[in-house]
Amino acid sequence: MTSFTMYSTPWCGYCQRLKGQLDREGISYEAVDIEETPDAAFIVEQANGGNQTVPTLVFTDGSALTNPSVAQIKAKLAELV
Repeated sequence: MTSFTMYSTPWCGYCQRLKGQLDREGISYEAVDIEETPDAAFIVEQANGGNQTVPTLVFTDGSALTNPSVAQIKAKLAELV
C-alpha cells in the first residue's frame, strides 16, 4: 500500500530525481502526471497556493509536501505510522 501520491510531469528534472531516490530507498508511491490528469493539476494548485509546482506529494492524512527531500518524506512516513 502506498502512503502518498507524487504529482509530477515527465519533463520535471526534480521529479525524475526524486522518483529515482525513492525507488533506490524502496519507498513505494503512486505517480500521477498532472498534464494527463486535469483533476490532479487542481490538487497540486490547492496544495501550492494556485501554482502547479511539482513534485508535490500528498499523503494519506491529506497533508502535502512540495519538492521535499527523501529525509523529509521518511520523517513524514514515520509520523503516519
